[in-house]
Amino acid sequence: MTYSVRETILMSSESLLTPSARNQTEVIAVHGADPEILAFAMAKYSRSSLSMRDSLAEISAQRAEQFLNTFYFQYGHRSIADLAHIAFAVERLSLLAAIVLVDETRWDGQERSTRYQNFLESGFYVPDFAGDSVSEDLYARTIDSLLAAYKRVSFAVHELLRRRVYCPEGMKLEAYERTLRARAFDVARYLLPLATNTSLGQIVSARTLETQVSRLLSHPAAEIRMLGEKLREAATGPAWNLNARAAQSIIDKIEVLDDEAAPALAAQAAALFTREVRSAPTLVKYAQPSDYLINTKRDLAQAAAELLRNSPPAAAPLVDLVERTESLEVELAATLLYSACRHPYRQIRDLIASQPAARSTEIIELGLKHRGKHDETLRAFHAGAAIRFDILMDIGGFRDFHRHRRCTQIIQDFTALHGYESPGSGDLGAGLDILAEAGVLSEYREAIDAAHRTASVIAAAPVLGAAQSATYLYPLATRIRALFKMDFAEAQYITELRSAPAGHFSYRRVAWEMYRALERRHPALAKNIRVTDFTQPIDLFQR
Repeated sequence: MTYSVRETILMSSESLLTPSARNQTEVIAVHGADPEILAFAMAKYSRSSLSMRDSLAEISAQRAEQFLNTFYFQYGHRSIADLAHIAFAVERLSLLAAIVLVDETRWDGQERSTRYQNFLESGFYVPDFAGDSVSEDLYARTIDSLLAAYKRVSFAVHELLRRRVYCPEGMKLEAYERTLRARAFDVARYLLPLATNTSLGQIVSARTLETQVSRLLSHPAAEIRMLGEKLREAATGPAWNLNARAAQSIIDKIEVLDDEAAPALAAQAAALFTREVRSAPTLVKYAQPSDYLINTKRDLAQAAAELLRNSPPAAAPLVDLVERTESLEVELAATLLYSACRHPYRQIRDLIASQPAARSTEIIELGLKHRGKHDETLRAFHAGAAIRFDILMDIGGFRDFHRHRRCTQIIQDFTALHGYESPGSGDLGAGLDILAEAGVLSEYREAIDAAHRTASVIAAAPVLGAAQSATYLYPLATRIRALFKMDFAEAQYITELRSAPAGHFSYRRVAWEMYRALERRHPALAKNIRVTDFTQPIDLFQR
């Protein structure tokens, strides 16, 4: 029997549905399902007609594991892992480890603020010096010196602000003091070494977690490799159950009831509320160090050293908006080398562009040579963005810029080669050297210079991992170079947000220079950006 078009529509949208089921969109918020079970239930939408309620009701942890083993690991359906989101608290890790941890394009989280918290009581990470007591003693004394300077600078700047900035009429004294302390911490944070402990929370998909764990396990620093192991253990092992303590108090009350059903009720409550939950027992259990990352990083470093051996890093501005003049192949090759050296992007780009095309091809193939079956290509292959900012800024300001995920960030390794920043006038008027005014400029410079000298001494020690241990001594004032590739909308967003009066003066200055570069290159577009002029004094209490 054949059907007309109209008859087919009647069958699909009307004939097979009861009147109560027509035009009845339903939206439910789901709570309480384990991440992997919820991912399984959502993945079943493509393979089953069951509702979410029915799917969750019939799914067990065992069935979820069987499903994921088949479709995730055997067939490579990695999008399933995007459906399982897991919350982590990561506490007492170094600032260095935190920067590496959050370097994901798909990442959501929050870290302790250097503006609103005093980091003197945080403690710091001590690497394993493998019996090198001289280096270990130098390391500890340098950290102590930096933290002592942090304390004195914070106090001196706070006192200066008290003298220079009066409490506005109508403002509570507590709010006034809180604002001054925050601004003093903004200055003092430049002295915090990368060894300083911090804490953060993250909520990530199992897919992001898997790549994150693999990346951490591939890092040369022991602390960061250990962090990867701990993340994997936390995801696959028993999770901390927020409801367990409250549930136990309820169970205790049930058990003392004078009722013969009480023991059974208590047992049911215990089974329901205190059961062991494992957030992602299947999806990240196979995460291992990435041979692709490890071997490619080594090969690119060798290629960069060879190509640039007669070209020391050229002088470069704080912000360089690198115009597009090269082919996509040259951009890819230049970006791959940029990730493995200390040179400005423009210098590398121009050098690669002057080489035969075969050189670009050779470098690109080097970036793909070790790629495995399921490896995503390196971030450097995210090429083609119209706007590229090569930025040289202090690590503290970079940590704030690092949060922008709607762009591609290529970050060079930490080094003292680029020197360090000193706090600007930002809040108190053009031309004012806040450290000199507070009487701590010499102490500030001496503390950072000493930290950089000690780092170079420790890095030269004949001990495995010495270079990584030395990195922890770099204060947040130390400059780092990073390439930010983006579209116009992201450039507009960053410059507007980061130039705002409430921001830290370090990244306000960078955002302003980004805007100025856009204004010179694209004046008709830049006039639509609601930027705040960094060179103009601002109200300290405008937040």
